[in-house]
Amino acid sequence: MPTRVQLQNAIPKLVLAPSFAAILVFVYAFIFYTGYLSLTDSKMLPSYGFVGLENYEKLWKLPHWWRAVTNLAIFGSLYIVICSVLGLLLAILLDQKIRAEGFLRPIYLYPMALSFIVTGTAWKWFLDPGIGLESVMHHWGWESFSFTWIKDRQMAIYTVVIAAVWQSSGFVMAMFLAGLRGVDNEIIKAAQIDGASTATIYRRIIIPLMRPVFLSAFVVLAHLAIKSYDLVVALTGGGPGQATELPATFMYSYTFTRNSMGIGASSAIIMLVMIFSIIIPYLYSELRGGPRQ
Repeated sequence: MPTRVQLQNAIPKLVLAPSFAAILVFVYAFIFYTGYLSLTDSKMLPSYGFVGLENYEKLWKLPHWWRAVTNLAIFGSLYIVICSVLGLLLAILLDQKIRAEGFLRPIYLYPMALSFIVTGTAWKWFLDPGIGLESVMHHWGWESFSFTWIKDRQMAIYTVVIAAVWQSSGFVMAMFLAGLRGVDNEIIKAAQIDGASTATIYRRIIIPLMRPVFLSAFVVLAHLAIKSYDLVVALTGGGPGQATELPATFMYSYTFTRNSMGIGASSAIIMLVMIFSIIIPYLYSELRGGPRQ
């Protein structure tokens, strides 16, 4: 093979080699290192005294961890369901070929361009009773208005849901809109000729054909829910008390502020297992189906 051809074949590998090496070191190597730390007696600093699964046993006995897992179940289920429903409704609205689509689409997508830190900070100001919505209503004369969810231990987790849904529903809308625009028009025209209403066409034909889009949206949203950290820190700081504590904030707390690195590392591995339990079945279902025509 001529030297020039060999060089042309080698250039893509040379270009990708630094990124591949960085991924190996800063992603996979640190995953294995975290897994090893979860099996040690590490406290404030890494230690290499092997303790087996002791940290995992301690982790699942902690009420703090169970509170974080319970909050994740509440937050994740509401976040996924509301984002999916709202995103689908917005996508169906834009799919009607309305005149303002070019104006509305960027508005719906704009929140996703913001970082979760910015979103959390903005919603913290908006929901704070002293300076936010409640204060504005009082200034307008509605003295009886009260909205103190962000200060309420029972309701604070729902403020995280509100902020997260606002951030992500536009992105889900874009996924569903792409799926709607990918449905074969001939199928829709045939249903219209048969006298099917628009609602029936969406319910019986279009939405069932979008199963892969629903699955993709579920995987993305579940992944975002499991690793949610910056939104919670900016919005509530995990409080009041531990009312909005999630596994990600638990992991940071035990690793860096409570001097229990071994337990923090074990919680990080549990989160990794949660993510793998979602992604691996998804990849299996996609690869098993083979190439789509």
